[in-house]
Amino acid sequence: MLHLFNGNWAKAHLLIEHWINIPGTLDVAVLLPWAVASSAWALAQIGEASEALSRVREGEQLLERQAARGIVAHRGWAYHASGRACLLLGRLDEARRLGQRSVESSQRQPGFAAHALRLLGDVATHPERFDAESGAAHYREALELAQLHGMRPLVAHCHLGLGKLYRRTGQLKHASENLATAETMYREMGMGVFLEQGRM
Repeated sequence: MLHLFNGNWAKAHLLIEHWINIPGTLDVAVLLPWAVASSAWALAQIGEASEALSRVREGEQLLERQAARGIVAHRGWAYHASGRACLLLGRLDEARRLGQRSVESSQRQPGFAAHALRLLGDVATHPERFDAESGAAHYREALELAQLHGMRPLVAHCHLGLGKLYRRTGQLKHASENLATAETMYREMGMGVFLEQGRM
């Protein structure tokens, strides 16, 4: 997870696949959908589109089986990770659907909900269907939860999202403030891989 959050996608994928493929290292009934969805996200980040989509489909099937058995643990994260993969693959409707499922599944897990809300903000501000009002609302809600729970990387990501949104809508003062906050936080946390995104 540390590698996934720090943007070390190839390393994250290697470790997740290792985890999935070693018998007895995870609770198959509970954690396998979470691991498969995380693998989909990492694969999409490193450009393995076909394999990533295959993992998304596999993860959804596992989640359906979980639902039939009444298992609810980690569903919010699994939906979020699959949604991230779909966003990267340009499957925006699926990304939004999975983000909404993640929010619905995370009522008692505000950390997962915060990640899901940021995902919905990213979907809403995608260049192909830019909706500034919806995007800003999702980012602000995610930011509030992230600040409340001390989730510094997510706080930085939300500021980055807001900064890019404000820049696109011509609100340059707000854009500059949010992008500067994100850049400072990324530097403090050693998350340099995300710095370029604020300059795009």
